[in-house]
Amino acid sequence: MISKKTVVIGAGAAGMMAAGAAAENGASVTLLEKNPRVGRKLMITGKGRCNILNNCDIPAFISNVPVNGRFLYSALNNFSPSDAYGFFESIGVPLKTERGNRCYPQSDKAVDVVDALRRYVLDSGVKIVTDTARSLELEDGVIAGVKGDKQTYFADSVIICCGGKSYPLTGSTGDGYALAEQAGHTVTELKPSLVPVESDDPDCKSMQGLSLRNVALKIIDNQTQKPVYTDFGEMLFTHFGMSGPMILSASSHIREIVPRRYTASIDLKPALDFSQLDRRLQKDFSENCNRDVSNSFSKLLPRKIIVPVLKRWGVPFDKKCNAVTREERRALCEILKNFTVPVSGFRPIEEAIVTSGGVKTSEINPKTMESRFVEGLYFAGEVIDVDAYTGGFNLQIAWSTGRLAGEKAQA
Repeated sequence: MISKKTVVIGAGAAGMMAAGAAAENGASVTLLEKNPRVGRKLMITGKGRCNILNNCDIPAFISNVPVNGRFLYSALNNFSPSDAYGFFESIGVPLKTERGNRCYPQSDKAVDVVDALRRYVLDSGVKIVTDTARSLELEDGVIAGVKGDKQTYFADSVIICCGGKSYPLTGSTGDGYALAEQAGHTVTELKPSLVPVESDDPDCKSMQGLSLRNVALKIIDNQTQKPVYTDFGEMLFTHFGMSGPMILSASSHIREIVPRRYTASIDLKPALDFSQLDRRLQKDFSENCNRDVSNSFSKLLPRKIIVPVLKRWGVPFDKKCNAVTREERRALCEILKNFTVPVSGFRPIEEAIVTSGGVKTSEINPKTMESRFVEGLYFAGEVIDVDAYTGGFNLQIAWSTGRLAGEKAQA
């Protein structure tokens, strides 16, 4: 039996999985990558630790994919999170599970994941070529190959795994969308997802660099006065607004963003209810009874947030602690339990972890990842219009769609 020739465009998460799967199934595979090293974007995921997957069941997984989750059923049933867990351990990446079923390499090093995938691809017989794909070679609605800068790569099947437009320095510059459009595909509106948010509140700039841990967050839609997202964990103030794990997750729940439509409400003391916090303030003010209120918060709050809290409280900075009234103390409790920051917009798509939007899912066969327009053309990973919340879900989409595309491209 003559093996099929398969070209995979993009040596990221989806591309390496697709290339390895196609080769394991007998294809002669060429993996095109514009960067001199594979897995550039993988190297920076999870702050360099690589949140490799989320070890949950398929219904729970789909519930964490707000955009076109049902499209992924076949891919996930073919290669589930538990399958991915076993796969990575089998190629020499022992894993561990942390809060929220998030899985990481035991070494906490993304480079170990990249190196293992590269070994897996090469051991499967894949040829990795440094070249940039410029256009598809098509003959009567059938794929014939890929034209690169260096040469044309003739093939029976082509898998587009170029990623999105986020983090362009890693090579994700939207090349896959242009190739898809050349084949007649629709690319939906591209927007940032899992991205820091901007705020026009000057307090953010004054608190730049402040990381809050163990705080509770709500994102309130001011039109409905209802929360669109709630979480507990870590966030960061920046010169432009807010970032950090909770904010990145929250961004994927914010759909139509316009200035002042959404407000972040931060509970700075979620472990204490209102009455417990009031008693804590009484204790602190009693211990500092003859001091100015501005000098009495060092045990209660991080230094950088003290002045913003005092400004919102409205009590003179030099007021003595023993002169604070019950009403003033309760007003302070309100601020500490509901420290609000208006959200004015998203940071640019280049700073997003994930690109929302991509090749329209109705134009791709979900059981094979093959184009409904061009025979032999497949898609996998972020180039498809599916995106999930943070926590390992987006990488699992890459593993599952890449695996399925690789297997079917050789079938």
